[in-house]
Amino acid sequence: MQRTLPGDRGRVQHGPPAPEPGLPVLPEIAAVLAAAASRTVSEPAGGGAAIRTAASGHWLRRGLRADPDDIVAGPGAPSLLFALMAAAGGDVLLPRPCPAWWAPQVRLLGDGRSAFHVPTPAECGGVPDPYALMETVRRVRAEGGEPRLLLLSVPDDPTATVAPPEVVHQVCEVALAEGLYVVSDETWRDTVHRTVAAETQDGRPSRRPVFLSPAEMFPDQVVVLTDLAGTLTPTSWPAAIARLPGTGYGAALRARALDVLAALGATVPAPVVEAAAYALSDPEPVVARAEAAAALHARVQGAVHRAVLAAGALSRPPAAGRHLYVDLDPLRDGLAARGVTDSMELEDHLTERLGTPVPGGHRFGDPLGALRVRLSTAPLLGATPQQRMESLTAQEPLELPHVEQMLNELGAALTELG
Repeated sequence: MQRTLPGDRGRVQHGPPAPEPGLPVLPEIAAVLAAAASRTVSEPAGGGAAIRTAASGHWLRRGLRADPDDIVAGPGAPSLLFALMAAAGGDVLLPRPCPAWWAPQVRLLGDGRSAFHVPTPAECGGVPDPYALMETVRRVRAEGGEPRLLLLSVPDDPTATVAPPEVVHQVCEVALAEGLYVVSDETWRDTVHRTVAAETQDGRPSRRPVFLSPAEMFPDQVVVLTDLAGTLTPTSWPAAIARLPGTGYGAALRARALDVLAALGATVPAPVVEAAAYALSDPEPVVARAEAAAALHARVQGAVHRAVLAAGALSRPPAAGRHLYVDLDPLRDGLAARGVTDSMELEDHLTERLGTPVPGGHRFGDPLGALRVRLSTAPLLGATPQQRMESLTAQEPLELPHVEQMLNELGAALTELG
């Protein structure tokens, strides 16, 4: 019998929260939302001209051409991805591990749709191993399935890695040769580290990550998805954008996705549209906050990574995002002595011990028996808005008393598991 979470909490109803910045709302963007609070006219399904034009400029400044007519907006990445998957049809292929909300989206589609996890290469998460992808597609077809869509997360949640461009290219070549749609979730692209903040498992410095979008390699064949909530706008303001290829199949996919969004009534609230369009225009306050937040989280990720290795656990060096993906299998004996034998029990134990959500690897598609968790950095920035802003503006945030205390508590919690 499949286990459920304690208290009958289903995986769909109570999925883990996305990694948050843990910082107060930027005053400039709050002012834009407040000024638009009286807007009463609803946005059309897929977004009006303002947000789509702003998204076009946002991507163009990042080297990716996107016509406003090829862009779709929705109230958050989950509803937008749901519409894209419904429009594409067929089975969905996911890297293992993958963002916690992807597989539940496939299950909610019904109609015999299935999600198939494919192992990732040793050096990164977010993309499947190219050869494993090829074999999985052929096996699914041989068993009567219809693989149609591949989801990628190049700056990745949960692993916080950035897949090397050559691996991304190989994966896309395989997927496109097999006739798959490719959707690249690039929510975390603006959090990619500008400097190295961690070490490899053998103590050597990790290389600076290089991010290249699959859509830059295959602009006429790859869909790009970006969730603004939590990266450019606060997590409580749902907004996401998708860039579809300016081709016949891209237009057909967009039209079907718009039908789904319209049927669901999934539109971005008008005041949030104003804030999102402002953020997408890359004004100086938004850019400065995003860069400062990314640098802060990179510093804290590096400190957490060192604590993880010191405790005898494993983790790929973080290169993006606001979290780490940690493998505690080397501490299995010590965990078993505490009654922790799988990732669900590990989630419960660390969540209670640290007083903050620590989702287990089973949430992300890893086997229940694998002792893996995702650790977020936001809780380490401080317990109050004042402490978090102090962390953001400090020259040496790791030396702040509240940050140092929280890092010490995390290190102690990990060390006592051994």
